[in-house]
Amino acid sequence: MIKRVNKHGQVTIFIIVALIVVVLGVLIYLFYPQITSTFGGGFKNPQAFMQECLSEDVKDTVTLLSLQGGSLRPEHYILYDDSKVEYLCYTNEYYKTCVVQQPMLDFHIENELKEELGQSVNACFDSMKTSYEKQGYGVVLQKKDFNFDIQLKQIVFESNTSLTLNKDSTQTYDSFRIGFNNNLYELISITNNIIEWETKVGDAETTLYMDAYHDLKVEKKKQTDGTAVYILTNRDTGDKFQFASRSVAWPPGFGGLE
Repeated sequence: MIKRVNKHGQVTIFIIVALIVVVLGVLIYLFYPQITSTFGGGFKNPQAFMQECLSEDVKDTVTLLSLQGGSLRPEHYILYDDSKVEYLCYTNEYYKTCVVQQPMLDFHIENELKEELGQSVNACFDSMKTSYEKQGYGVVLQKKDFNFDIQLKQIVFESNTSLTLNKDSTQTYDSFRIGFNNNLYELISITNNIIEWETKVGDAETTLYMDAYHDLKVEKKKQTDGTAVYILTNRDTGDKFQFASRSVAWPPGFGGLE
């Protein structure tokens, strides 16, 4: 009886040890790149290095732009909830429909991203070069111009910067293309549609957008001077874009908000 129990126990232990080995093997396979990157071993792909380096700055800059109507330093804005919300459509006349202030909003935001993140891009390329040199690589880095492109579901960083790494072999990268997940494209498209209605009839019906896009929340906050602050929020991601419009405003005491 004792021998049978011992044999049964040995089999159980063997099965447990085998399961542990299998689990460890799977974990190492899945997370080895991250582990080696964390402890300075192995080789991190240059694209991955730049994505990790730029990610936080891109996120912070997009958040600020989105809260301020697409501009880092708005010139014509209304202060709303501690944010300088830029007018994307405006008239200072009563009863008149507004005039578009940023006719190419997506292009404007892409330029804002490029201007604001120029130093970050250079710093990340320099940091990458230093990192590879510390790992014993010979590094040739030729920086070139870069751009940000707002696309469906992502913001793409593109640069023709070239990188050559030489150690046991030579690896060459002729360009960089990195995507950052974001719904800004969708929010800008809806913003442009709202502005079109503001220029035509002086108002936009927010429920129509929420009926068409179930992941979208659209709010319209009317101010005492006739300004409307629109707040667009993606319910799934939390991505937000807000802007101001003043169109078909009423004089104080003649209707609307006072």
